[in-house]
Amino acid sequence: MKLSHNSLVLLVVILVVGLNFNVSAQFNDYTAKFGIQINALLPDTEFDKENRPADADYKLAYLGRALVRFEFFTEVLEVELGAGFGQLQGVDYNNQLWRTNLIPVDLRLILSPFDMDIWNPYAYGGVGALYFSIDKSPSVPSPQPTVSPDWTTIFPVGGGFEIGLSEALILDFTGGYTFTQTDDLNAYNNGEAKDGYFNVGLGLTFVNGSGASDNDMDGLTKSEEKKIGTNPDNPDTDGDGLKDGEEVKTYKTDPLNADSDADNLKDGQEVLTHKTDPLKADTDTDMLKDGEEVFTYKTNPMDADSDDDSISDGKEVLEYKTDPLKPDTDKDLLTDGDEISRFNTNPIAPDTDGEGLLDGEEVNQYRTDPLNVDTDGGTVNDYKEVKRGTDPLDPEDDVVKIDVPIVLEGITFATGKSDITPESARVLEGALKTLATYPDIIVEISGHTDNVGSSSSNLRLSQRRADSVRQWLILKGVNPDRIISKGYGEDYPMVPNDSKDNRRRNRRIEFKRIR
Repeated sequence: MKLSHNSLVLLVVILVVGLNFNVSAQFNDYTAKFGIQINALLPDTEFDKENRPADADYKLAYLGRALVRFEFFTEVLEVELGAGFGQLQGVDYNNQLWRTNLIPVDLRLILSPFDMDIWNPYAYGGVGALYFSIDKSPSVPSPQPTVSPDWTTIFPVGGGFEIGLSEALILDFTGGYTFTQTDDLNAYNNGEAKDGYFNVGLGLTFVNGSGASDNDMDGLTKSEEKKIGTNPDNPDTDGDGLKDGEEVKTYKTDPLNADSDADNLKDGQEVLTHKTDPLKADTDTDMLKDGEEVFTYKTNPMDADSDDDSISDGKEVLEYKTDPLKPDTDKDLLTDGDEISRFNTNPIAPDTDGEGLLDGEEVNQYRTDPLNVDTDGGTVNDYKEVKRGTDPLDPEDDVVKIDVPIVLEGITFATGKSDITPESARVLEGALKTLATYPDIIVEISGHTDNVGSSSSNLRLSQRRADSVRQWLILKGVNPDRIISKGYGEDYPMVPNDSKDNRRRNRRIEFKRIR
């Protein structure tokens, strides 16, 4: 067998180049392979069998072949469909050249059980059809009739190995033998054996869906996905709304884990919807996980203080039990932050000291102490003082000082009469206010006269006048049990009844607390 000098040089160059490519090719786990081969053919016919080994003048021929391969259920088994065109030639018993044109079409199963990065040995076997036609007949007559052109069944077997030039390009060395079901390939049929031929080939295979491919368009190559463990046919392996490539290269999240930071939000929700950090379970560092904020508390996972009350959402939920969405949880007119940091009041109790005033009313309106029931220490709580109109900051007005009689100046009566005049009604408004301000006291309304007339008539007149005042107060809403009326007649003059003016002063109504 003789190879030309140029063919030998080309083969060596291709082999050296292939061996110097230190890459990991995609031998297994691909979409499809497309290849071309050039094969050197050596005939195996009657002439060759009978001449061997005396005559070594074999004639090499060629076969160009195109092929496509697919994986067959598993990565180690491939199915190949190939077709080609070439010639088979040799010499007959007279050392004369014969030549036959060949067009083979075959289907092969290829077994490559080794998972290697640089080279990949394989074995194959298949079945097909061969169209052949005699281009130059031998000089020796055939013992039996031959047919040409014709079709015959073929069974190619052999093996080879692949060398990766790149992720998408493979150098293929192959060799084998093709059995045929005809003895007419060399136009010589002796009826003893079928013709066949040996082949040695070199090819280039182009890989579709190789390690350098990105069939799912997720930004990661197939090789990268294989190393990471993601699905090269699914752009979002963990189903979190982010492409695998985005997770690996942009957000540094785990493409195999839908929730990289374990905060109960998918990485895609964090990036695309809430703008939170998919690598931090608590983006705003408020002690609540982003998922808790979104789903449980409805707070803003990007704002540590969602209601702007100067308390972080986490402290509101975990420590103070306040509402992180309401700046004034207890609606007492003070923000939760002010209650905790400034006034030390209870942010979930509107009236911390329990006296009846809201904490905010005490601080902002009445300036009382929301932690002290009786700010001025005057024995009456702040709420009662506010309601009755006294000053909750002044202890002096907590208890009424009418233990001694107070003359209600301005209450006058016509001589011998007990009717309340309009002028007297205006004076009685003050007494009414005192009784309303101090709802717990009991008072005596005492009537007094001058010495004009008999003492008995004056006593009756003073009683009627005291009763008139009492009745007026009762009509204004004062409880009758709080008012006692008593007439003293002329027995207790303030001044001597020796002048008109003194007698006027002695005709009076007095107001005195008795309990």
